[in-house]
Amino acid sequence: MEKWICTVCGYVYDPAVGDPASEIEPGTSFADLPEDWVCPECGVGKDLFEKA
Repeated sequence: MEKWICTVCGYVYDPAVGDPASEIEPGTSFADLPEDWVCPECGVGKDLFEKA
């Protein structure tokens, strides 16, 4: 699965890890994240991420 990088703060969403703080299970692809998911570091939306 592809990693995605926040263009604002540089946080990397790694599908292998998920986002435990937001109850996103490991193995969840970026495309399958909820539309209202935000960067856990800076709070911006999915639209400000790009493929790593």
